[in-house]
Amino acid sequence: MTGKNQWVVPVNGGDQWGVRGEGNDRITSIHDTQQEAIDRARGIAINQQSELFIQGRDGQIRERNSYGNDPFPPKG
Repeated sequence: MTGKNQWVVPVNGGDQWGVRGEGNDRITSIHDTQQEAIDRARGIAINQQSELFIQGRDGQIRERNSYGNDPFPPKG
């Protein structure tokens, strides 16, 4: 992977959704729906050839997608 992984996280008590680059303290963007945040984060992850992690309201990872150069079959 070449870019920062992107995270969709609940913000403001779960009333809104944020997109945050891995390792960043600040939220990149805030959205009213999780789908809007997913769409934005997916675009960034595709552009940066990184991974997208989507959290549920409880903070657990509910989905993970890779948009980088994943060789198949994996080495090892």
